[in-house]
Amino acid sequence: MGHLPKLIEDLALILIVGAITTLLFRRIRQPLVLGYIIAGFLVGPNFSLTPSVVDTENVKTLADIGVIFLLFSLGLEFSFKKLMRVGGSASVTAFVEIIFIVVAGYFAGKWMGWSTMDSLFLGGMLASSSTTIIIRAFDELGIKTKQYARIVFGVLVVEDIVVILLMVLLSTMAVKQRFEGSELLMTVLKILFFLALWFIAGIFILPTFLKRARKLLNDETLLILSIGLCLGMVIIATEVGFSAELGAFIMGSIFAETTSAERVEHVIKSVKDLFGAVFFISVGMMIDPATILEYKWPVLWVTLLTLFGKFFSTTIGALLSGQPLKQSVQVGMSMAQIGEFAFIVATLGLNLGVISNFLFPVAVGASAITTFTTPYMIKFSEPFYEFLIRIFPPKWVNALNSYSSSTQNIQAESNWKLVLKAYMNIALVNGIVLLALILLSLNFLQPFLARHIENSTIRSIIGFLISLGAGAPFLWAFMAKKPDNMAYKTLWLDKKYSRGPLLILEIARNVLGLLLIVIWVSRLFSTTVAILAAVPIIVIVLVLFSKRIQRFYQRLEGRFLTNLNEREIAEEEREVRSGNSLRKQFSPQSELSPWDAHIVDLEVSQQADFIGKPLAELAWREKYGVNIAYIKRGDKLIYAPGRHDRLLPFDHVGIIVTDEQMQVFKPVFDKHEDIRATDQNIEDIIVQKIVVNEHNKLKGLSIRSSGIRERTNGLVVGIERNEERILNPDSATIFEWGDIVWIVGERARIQDLNKA
Repeated sequence: MGHLPKLIEDLALILIVGAITTLLFRRIRQPLVLGYIIAGFLVGPNFSLTPSVVDTENVKTLADIGVIFLLFSLGLEFSFKKLMRVGGSASVTAFVEIIFIVVAGYFAGKWMGWSTMDSLFLGGMLASSSTTIIIRAFDELGIKTKQYARIVFGVLVVEDIVVILLMVLLSTMAVKQRFEGSELLMTVLKILFFLALWFIAGIFILPTFLKRARKLLNDETLLILSIGLCLGMVIIATEVGFSAELGAFIMGSIFAETTSAERVEHVIKSVKDLFGAVFFISVGMMIDPATILEYKWPVLWVTLLTLFGKFFSTTIGALLSGQPLKQSVQVGMSMAQIGEFAFIVATLGLNLGVISNFLFPVAVGASAITTFTTPYMIKFSEPFYEFLIRIFPPKWVNALNSYSSSTQNIQAESNWKLVLKAYMNIALVNGIVLLALILLSLNFLQPFLARHIENSTIRSIIGFLISLGAGAPFLWAFMAKKPDNMAYKTLWLDKKYSRGPLLILEIARNVLGLLLIVIWVSRLFSTTVAILAAVPIIVIVLVLFSKRIQRFYQRLEGRFLTNLNEREIAEEEREVRSGNSLRKQFSPQSELSPWDAHIVDLEVSQQADFIGKPLAELAWREKYGVNIAYIKRGDKLIYAPGRHDRLLPFDHVGIIVTDEQMQVFKPVFDKHEDIRATDQNIEDIIVQKIVVNEHNKLKGLSIRSSGIRERTNGLVVGIERNEERILNPDSATIFEWGDIVWIVGERARIQDLNKA
């Protein structure tokens, strides 16, 4: 056999050591990420007792692939629609926390004498908390059902997208080495433009393609397709000037809106886990204990900044968003740790060559410490709140709670807010598409025509006609499409107060549309020709063919909306087929928030002692103040169950409850009958045959009088007699000589029956 490449030997070493450490960390119930990092340290150059990785360059390439798949997988779990559903409380909390901790991280770095780029990347590393660590801690402490957990999960969703944008900004600043405000603003606008453009184009194309190719897509072809599209978007993102991570995240978020999202997530999981493990192990390879000891004080300061800075900023953000003091403190103490994104941000800085090597061990040290402190921070959040109540003046507490109540009691959006939001959506979506068409026309179409057509006038006219044909539907929508909602119709009928402002809005967007046309056409012709000839031609075309353009645009819009809502539509159809459509009508979270109540979905244990009892007999509302909103039994949904309904094993029950009521009620719900423990296994229950003979003395006895049930703890399921088979014989059947009796029971007792 030929010589093995060093990369294969290194992979074997990495994966074997990684497997051993992760098994150990699962045993001690600690995050696997820390296990991978320790594995990397063991096979790295700074630990001499074990073999070390040799082909570090190729391992680094595999680690870069791991980052791409981690971000692609994050996008699959994310989706932009999920961000829209997070709600204002989580969004306000997340932005306050991120802005504070990024700025604090930057100034902490400068205070420690670090360079500007080191300080900026430190702020970026602190921006996200660890979803994995928080979920694990919530599970172990049994508090996922508490109301503040919903806010925490929402904050984590917002953090993910903001940190992605931060990575793009940091990489741009690192390359240009400039920090001008106007340039950063243009970079942010450029990011948002391409995010929206890729999302619109992806949603328009990908779901349709997947739907038409569904019969051809098995797990293998779907895996190849999804990885190919992921890497393709990575290439496009880097060509445009963004990071590979952003491209992977965008493609994942586009897949997340399709009905194939779960399948893609399933088939990609093993690939993501493999390369993700290599990435985190490669992080551990860069750990130098000597460097950690050398920078022990920065590790301590960063740890303290993470614990207290994130607690303080998240608590303030939650208070500003209208959460009560207790819930704000609980949210703040849950978020005080460094997430896995810190290592991705640090890797980005190292790859760009703009940060110092010591930043990695500082991040790893602070991450390890905050990982172990997180469960204790969450556990002691309520006692800490009680401590604050004792030391705060009562008028402060009352003022905070009054602010929370008034914020949560704000009425639903007015008609004007709904109409303005609809106008904004029309302008943004169609404006982004028009800008993309302008860029395509100027950067690709015109150079193509210039290579094939010498006459500049003819070239400009052809380019103008092609651009007009492609952009006409979106120009019409930008200038003439009306909001399709009841709020607009209500305001339009109010002639006295609403007609004037609505007409101003219509005039304003038409003026913007005309300016956009002038800017576009002036790049093809002179300004005079554009204003006197091209612009009037466009306006005339839009007016004369408005109905045809409108019908074509409506087909485009219908296809886009169908693709965008495809996943929800498919879920709704499944629920209708299974009889669960009533669940869609029940969404009380926002309405219940002023009472600090929420719905908790609990599963009935098969050993619960209330099984089979009517709800009236249980009297949970009277005893504990809780209400049952629904009972989900398999595919059946019982909405607002009555007093005669009963709970059965494995039912899912929607309980409307506050956190305080849940603390009292949960032990009652979890209480179950004491069942005698047994050390027997299901393998001890067997189907075995015996022959009626002189040993067992069954001849002449009936099944009932033979005592077989009691003696074998089993049942007679069949008798074979004179080549005749009697299945499930009657208990009065008499045994005869030579009968072959089939018994289901305990192995040892059936064997003892023959020895009797």
